[in-house]
Amino acid sequence: MFDAYIGVGGNMGNAVATARLAFDALAGLPKTTLLSTSLLYRSAPVGPVRQADFINAVAAIRTRLAPFSLLSRLRSIEYGHGRVRDGVRWGPRALDLDLLLYGELQIAGDVLTVPHPALCERAFVLYPLYEIAPTLSIPGRGPVAGLLAGVAGQRIGIVDCW
Repeated sequence: MFDAYIGVGGNMGNAVATARLAFDALAGLPKTTLLSTSLLYRSAPVGPVRQADFINAVAAIRTRLAPFSLLSRLRSIEYGHGRVRDGVRWGPRALDLDLLLYGELQIAGDVLTVPHPALCERAFVLYPLYEIAPTLSIPGRGPVAGLLAGVAGQRIGIVDCW
């Protein structure tokens, strides 16, 4: 069994509802237990495309799925919620699921890179990750708590869902 962390995000349609449905889908993965989910966060989009703010979160799972099998399942969940990969980098999306971490494993490939290559540069990943795993250390990069200062200037806020 491996502990893995999944970034959840989207900015099309009802992104709050879609994030919650994504949590349900993660809980339903075979050979997988959903351990925890962060609060939902609102963040500015990354990149040059003008678009709505994103809703982001992180989920912790424990799984027996191999990393590439897990990635395939994550993509299936994305497509099931209307994700279209149209070649526009950092464009709007209904749902984005990123495999951020998979145990202590480090993979550098064309299809999958773990830890996620931009994990340490994004407040919308680090803050929810810190919320659910404050003592976590990212392989090759150090403790999440120590990485927060590097993203302190990025706009992010907790979504009031009540």
